[in-house]
Amino acid sequence: MPGGHRVSNRSILVAALSTVVEWYDFTLYLYFATVLSRVFFGGGEASLLATLGGSAVAYVMRPVGAVVFGHIGDSRGRRPMLLLSMAIMSLAMFATALLPTHAQVGSAAAVLMLAMRCVMGFSVGGEYTGVIAYLLEGSRPERRGLIASLAAAASEVGALLAVAVAALTVSLLSEAQLQAWGWRIPFLVGAVLAGAVWFARSMMEESPDFVRLQAANELAANPLGHAVSHQWRGLLRAFAISAFGSITYYVGITYVPAFLTSVGSASEADSLWLSTIAAVAVIAITPFVGLLADRVGRKPVLIGLAILGAALPITMFTLMAGASTGHALLAAVVLAFVAGGASAVGAIATGEQFSETSRASGLGLGYTTATVIFGGLTPFVAQHLVESTGSPAVPGIMIAAVAIAVLPVFVLMRETAPSRRP
Repeated sequence: MPGGHRVSNRSILVAALSTVVEWYDFTLYLYFATVLSRVFFGGGEASLLATLGGSAVAYVMRPVGAVVFGHIGDSRGRRPMLLLSMAIMSLAMFATALLPTHAQVGSAAAVLMLAMRCVMGFSVGGEYTGVIAYLLEGSRPERRGLIASLAAAASEVGALLAVAVAALTVSLLSEAQLQAWGWRIPFLVGAVLAGAVWFARSMMEESPDFVRLQAANELAANPLGHAVSHQWRGLLRAFAISAFGSITYYVGITYVPAFLTSVGSASEADSLWLSTIAAVAVIAITPFVGLLADRVGRKPVLIGLAILGAALPITMFTLMAGASTGHALLAAVVLAFVAGGASAVGAIATGEQFSETSRASGLGLGYTTATVIFGGLTPFVAQHLVESTGSPAVPGIMIAAVAIAVLPVFVLMRETAPSRRP
């Protein structure tokens, strides 16, 4: 990375920790899926599938947001990109907390919820990728893996906060209170959190790479076109890395409460507390994998994680479907370690596939397109297949299949860690 100037530690810290909001909201919706299915979709057998389908629809808006916000990031700056996406996210979460329920307005409640999910999906399109681009350009090259992994860890803090707030809400309120007003609490918490992050971001410095390009009049007129025409191989590699990270996270972690509840292994509250422990495991492993990626390189870490992703999930989901709480906890933690590792190294490895000229656009498109398919759709597909086949191993098979498919890409990709480049 050209130039020696880096942004202040304060700006790095704000950027790294601010990913808590994006993941709080999107994982809250999945962790809270069984509750929302009753509040907005009227309950019944098909309501959980409809709720998960709503999450999948929202994810379709992520690439749209990635294109819009990526253009802003590459032409106007990383800072305006991050401020605008967070402002929209804060307003959308607050509006969600005020929505009428199915008991109040019937099927219109589901339509309104889906509309808010689409707004969230659009705003999130510029979130995580913008943060990763900012951290890559603002931190010291030899510490990029660790710094980017802190953003991944903050994401898991958001997920932990989401599952903890969801579990507390379900545990402390009666069913009548939960459906009448209690479900609004987690979304109000998210709106306040997003507002606080927007204020902190307003004092961030601009990325030094963007400032250099702007001063030299070297900004691309069409950054997305530049990424597609000049860095299409990077787009494909970013897609593969994100596909693996998305399915290990969204099926291996956030889908787990719905899985445990639907197969009868645990109650709603117990499954949420088990997922809280798994979220702590992810936070614990993430910085160690980031350090490892700085020491040995991105490529060997990705290869090792893909092998684990191919070998472990089928057994882990079979264990979770059994009667033993201890086995379910062990399986959830093992899956959390794999997903946390993939998030940690994937964050920096995707960003390093692109030059600073079109980094926000290329990273946004490659990352979010894979997230739509392997993140937004997979909990819905997993639930449908579990219900139709009766096999608890299906989610594990899905993760293993993607891990096997992306392994050749990881083996053939070039190393991008500055200290390990030939």
